[in-house]
Amino acid sequence: MFLMLSKKILLSLFLISCLSLTANDDPFEEINRSIWNINEALDDNFAKPIAEAYDSITPTFVQTGITNFFRNINEVDNTINQLLQGKPVLAINDFTRFLINSTIGLAGLIDVASSMGLERHREDFGQTLGMWGFSQGPYLMLPILGPSTPRDLMSRPITSFLSGTFAIDDTEVRLGLTALDALETRARLLDVETLIIGDKYTFIRDSYLQATEFEAKDGIVEEDAFLDDMDDFFIDDLELDSEENL
Repeated sequence: MFLMLSKKILLSLFLISCLSLTANDDPFEEINRSIWNINEALDDNFAKPIAEAYDSITPTFVQTGITNFFRNINEVDNTINQLLQGKPVLAINDFTRFLINSTIGLAGLIDVASSMGLERHREDFGQTLGMWGFSQGPYLMLPILGPSTPRDLMSRPITSFLSGTFAIDDTEVRLGLTALDALETRARLLDVETLIIGDKYTFIRDSYLQATEFEAKDGIVEEDAFLDDMDDFFIDDLELDSEENL
C-alpha cells in the first residue's frame, strides 16, 4: 500500500494523533478496504522488503542526496503553484532554491539553499485547487497509488507534468527515476510506521484527509501550542536537520 503513498503522509502521521478529525468522508469504505488489502499484500511482499534492503545497504549520505535530488525537482511544481495561489514572493524563493541547488548543489544532491536561509515548501496542484475553493470530496483508495480524493486525483496529471521528469525523452531513464522516487519515498516511511495506532486503514485515511486540508489551508488550524512546537518536526519530514542539509 505504501508503494506510491503520497508524501503528505510524512506530515500527517503524527499530526493526526494531536488533532481531532470527523472522518465521515469515506462513503466507499467497503470498496476502499478491498483495494487497501490488495495494496497491503503488494507492499508486504514487494515494496517494503525492497525498501528495507535499500535502507540497510545504502549509506545515509547517499539516501539524503537522493532525497534532496527529488525535492529539488519538485521545486518547479512548488514555484508554479505558488504563483497560481497568488504568492509571488514564495514563488521567487522556491525558484531561487531550484537554481541554487541545481548548480551549486550539484543537480540538487546537496541542499545548499536551506543552509542559505531559503525555506523549503511543499505545494502541488491539489493544494492550489483547495485554495481556490474546490472541495476534496470523498476518500478514495487507488490500486498501487494509495490514498487520494477526487480533487487530488484531478490534480495528478498537472503535478506529474510539472514533476521535472516530463522532459526526459528516454523512457527507460524516466521510468527508472520514477521507480527510484517511489523507493526513496517508501524507505523514508519505514520509521514513520511505528506511529500508526489502532486500525491501520482508518489511521491512514484520517491522516491523509487531515493532511490535505492542513496543506490546502497553509497550515491554518486551531491554535495549539504543542503543534507550534512541532512545526520544524513536520517540515523536515521527520529527518534531522543535519541530514536535510548534507
